[in-house]
Amino acid sequence: MPLPSSNFSMSLCLAAGLAAVFYFSQAASQTAQEVQDDHALIPFALPKSGPFTPAEIEIGNDKAISDWFRSAHANAASEAFSHWDDDGEVRAACATCHSGEGFRDFHGLDGTEVGVVNGTIDVGGVVDCGTCHNAGLAEISEVTFPSGIVHPVTGVEASCLTCHQGRAAGLTVERATADKALDAPDSTLRFINPHYATAAATWLGGYGRAGFQYEDRTYSGRFFHARPVASCNSCHEPHTLEVAFEPCLTCHEANSPQDIRIARQSYDGSGDTSVGIRSDIMANADTLLDMIEDYSREVVGVPVIYDGTRYPYFFTDANGDGVIDMVDGAPVAYEAWTPRSLRTAFNWKLVTADPGNYAHNPQYTLELLYDSIDDLSTPLGIDMDDLNLLR
Repeated sequence: MPLPSSNFSMSLCLAAGLAAVFYFSQAASQTAQEVQDDHALIPFALPKSGPFTPAEIEIGNDKAISDWFRSAHANAASEAFSHWDDDGEVRAACATCHSGEGFRDFHGLDGTEVGVVNGTIDVGGVVDCGTCHNAGLAEISEVTFPSGIVHPVTGVEASCLTCHQGRAAGLTVERATADKALDAPDSTLRFINPHYATAAATWLGGYGRAGFQYEDRTYSGRFFHARPVASCNSCHEPHTLEVAFEPCLTCHEANSPQDIRIARQSYDGSGDTSVGIRSDIMANADTLLDMIEDYSREVVGVPVIYDGTRYPYFFTDANGDGVIDMVDGAPVAYEAWTPRSLRTAFNWKLVTADPGNYAHNPQYTLELLYDSIDDLSTPLGIDMDDLNLLR
């Protein structure tokens, strides 16, 4: 018996509704699965296998890494980082600044005791990313210098000032020469090396007491440059280490940082103020080295020769023939130091160990040179007025 037309219509609607529910349920289920697949976590840093070029891999800090990789801080083959290769490990006394691992160990950033390198530090390390980007740097509030001065720091300053402060200070020389006759050679004295790239020591000046400072003299303190120069990174690009010269032109007219003149008077006696202050510093440094050599020959009676290519740099020339004495194929280190010659040689080496002294603290640099020249002038019978130098 045929269904009434109204019941038939209702059946058709019910069937259509069930079909629609089934269809949309399937569709919804597939869509959710597809969305889940699209957002699945891929636990790999490298792209999927197949042909690709490294340039296609996006690295957010690629420029910084490339700059660092080409800088002196990353040059594992340099003497600064390869000196200990034959030993198989970096000595604890050197590791703080000659490997990122040692730096973190010294400052306790690896969870070890602060202020000492505890573990064996493997060779091959450099000033790596973790040396300057470790989150623990924010916790370092002060850095102690060889003179004993404790200087406050913030952030990455801790990295710069830890490793560019040198390894000795004028106080080291004072202790070594205490109670000794000023011009008497003493075989127990050895050359005291302030170390290398001592920019932070120069920067703090008389306040940091890096140089041998004479009791009756006053010394310029930390070099406060004009704004916006406030830290190492104000002038040095932190990854390439290159100096940004353009900001200098805001106040200075020069073709290079070395050509900048900070004074209208001549410090080296030449009277030439058309050159950068670096020229005065270099001239006075040359004068001081000449006087150290004259003093060793005329006052001490044992000539000395400086050779910057090998440690300990100052060597004996007993017969005065201008050639370093050799024993068993090795140069003879100078051992006729007097307190006077040792302290002047220390100041000379400190000044010349910082090639950027003319920018880091030219006043302090010139003061150390002048006072050291003045110190040697007395036993050499030189009238300082004749040299026409300015302090």
